[in-house]
Parts: sequence; C-alpha cells; structure tokens
Amino acid sequence: MVSDMEHAFHREIELEIERAFGRPKNLIQVLAGPRQVGKTTAARALVARWGGPTHFAAADLPAPPGPEWLEAQWEIARRKVGPGARLLVLDEVQKIRGWAEVLKRLWDEEQASAADPGLALRVLVLGSSAVLLTRGTSESLAGRFYLHRCPHWSLPECRRAFGWDLERWLYHGGYPGAAPLAGEPDAWRAHVNDALIETVLARDVLALQTVAKPALLRSLFLFAARFPAQVQSYNKMLGQLNEAGNTTTLAHYLRLLETAFLLSGLERFSSGRARSRGSSPKLVLWNNALVTALGLRPLAALREDHAAWGRLVENAVGAHLLNHLQGLPYEITYWRERNDEVDYVVRAGEGLWALEVKSGRPDRLPGLAAFLRRHPGARPLIVGTGGMPLEEFFSRSPRELFTAGH
Repeated sequence: MVSDMEHAFHREIELEIERAFGRPKNLIQVLAGPRQVGKTTAARALVARWGGPTHFAAADLPAPPGPEWLEAQWEIARRKVGPGARLLVLDEVQKIRGWAEVLKRLWDEEQASAADPGLALRVLVLGSSAVLLTRGTSESLAGRFYLHRCPHWSLPECRRAFGWDLERWLYHGGYPGAAPLAGEPDAWRAHVNDALIETVLARDVLALQTVAKPALLRSLFLFAARFPAQVQSYNKMLGQLNEAGNTTTLAHYLRLLETAFLLSGLERFSSGRARSRGSSPKLVLWNNALVTALGLRPLAALREDHAAWGRLVENAVGAHLLNHLQGLPYEITYWRERNDEVDYVVRAGEGLWALEVKSGRPDRLPGLAAFLRRHPGARPLIVGTGGMPLEEFFSRSPRELFTAGH
C-alpha cells in the first residue's frame, strides 16, 4: 500500500541513481536495502523519466526463477527500439539462481558487441538480501558495478512526506507503505507483521538460506523485539527460547537476520583491530516498527513507561547507525566492563567515538568516563538530554558526524 503522499515524495536515492547513469563509464547500478522502503518506487520513477526504451521485470515469484529467466529479460530489453539508450531494471535479483554469473556474462557480451558505447544497455538491479547481493557483486561482478544503499526512511523524510514529529517516527519507524495506517493501530500492526516481518522471514531468510531450525530463528527475532538495544548472552537466550539449538546456531541466525535488514547482534568493543566475538551481543532492530508492532502498546502508554521508551530511543540510535554506516568502513559495537557500559562505539580508521543515549533526566555517565580513561583518544557524544538533541542527531548523516575532522 503506497500513499499519494509517498508517490509525490522523491528520495535522494532516485537522483543519486540518475546521476550515476549519467557518468561516462557505464556500470551496472545495484540498489540494495530492506523490503518496502521504496526501492521499486525509485526504480519506477527512474523508468518514467528515462529518455529511451525501458524494460522492468521482477523476480519475486512464488518459485525462484532460473538463469534462463534473466537471459529472457535481457533479450527483451535488447530488442527494444527507440531513441536513446535502453534501460533494463531487474527487481529482487537475488531470487535468481546464479544471477551474478549470468549477469556478468551478458554484461561482458554487451560491452564487447556495442558499436556505440553510448547506446549500450543500461542495467539497474534491485535486491533485499544483503549477503546474496554483496556476495554476487564481489565475487562475479568486480569492477562492473556501483552499489547504492537504500536505508529505512529517516526522520526528515517521514516529516516531509507524512508530517510526522519525532515521537511518531520513533514509534512507527520508517516504512512508507505502513504510514497511511498509522492512525489505525490494529491495521498498522497487522500490516507490519504480515506484509513486512512475515514476508521478509519467509522470502528473504528462510527461502534463500539453509535454516535447519526455522522455529528457533523466528523465536530469536521475537525475543530481540522484546528486548531492543539490550545486551543478552547466548546462553540466556537459549534458556528462554525453549528451542533446541546452541550458541553457534544462534550466532549464525543473527547474521542471517542481519542480511535481511531486520536485526543485528552488535559485538563488544575490543581495542584490538579484530572484533571481540563474545557470548553477549547487543540486539538492535533496524527499524523501531519491528519492536512496537509486536509490543501491542499504543504510543501514549509506551511514552509513559520511561524505561521502555528509553530502550526504544536507544534502539533507534543504533538503527540509525546501522542503516547509514553498515557496509562502509565503520565498526559499530558496544562496550562493557564490569558495571561500566557505553551504549555504542563507532570506529572509522583511527577515529573512535563513544555514544551515550539519554532520553530522560540528565545524570552522571560513569560508563562514558571509564571508557574515555581507557581510550583517551576517543571522542564522546551524548545523544539526547544534556547533549546533541535527538531531533538533530536523527536529522544528520552519521557519515558527517563520524569523520576524522569532527
């Protein structure tokens, strides 16, 4: 379900892809991101503005198509006639068996046979599985593609498109298709659960990966939604999930859920260059809607529960970092030693930042002070009460915040 307001609103990613196609070097443009954040809408907007022949095809079919499907779509696009370059858009490309190898062969053949490079086929592929897209592009399409990341909708985008304030965005998250239902709590929760959570689990995780214990994977996701932005040991999770499994399986399932842009298990910060793969990840969901749709509490009631609201705000901070820094040369972790803790630690090259999230009254921050004593070169950042206002933090790109010159 897409509102008229969403149709009228154009994300920056649309212009970014259009600019990429205008560069002298013709590359395969890859758009990766969660389901239902506007990837297809952006692609169709590009198709509508394209000056030459176009062909749009979606591989999100009940049965995963084979490589012959991709070859057929490629041939349809090549046979299109008209002025200007031809454009082929392939949606949910990760569903195609062996897509990267086939695309590489077709692309190389096209580049070799094109009499006029300016009229060679232009290609845009979309996908909602990070691991399959990145594995395919890095292993088969090296030097032939440019990757665009399409994250969940930010606070400024939801404010401009839907008129949301900070609290509504923190509660409803950044799924544009669910936005028109925000005034109908039951319908909104049903949409998030059925059209988003269940669809992603079924189509982007269970259908595309080897999952020996599907019930355990689902239970792990539901557990994380109950404890957003909290550090949980694998042993404690196994004890509460009541599903047969082990810590290695849980760690693997956390990584699978991360590839679908649902949930990440942040590791504990280590001062060494290698990450500390301990037994207690910090569970961060990539969109607050994944928490509130399962919690069944209205915004007003949740806002009165200061502890629960604080966790929701802290999760939103983590989600903001993941949505905008994941896949880039940044490390996002947390830090804990004995009773001292820092909510998030961001490392980029030699730069190190320690983040504390405060959504209530200001008080002492012993964890932040302890971290700075151990790592005197780190830069502190308080987000919320007593520091950078939440509105400002969620309105800024983390890449602008976490630079060597900041």
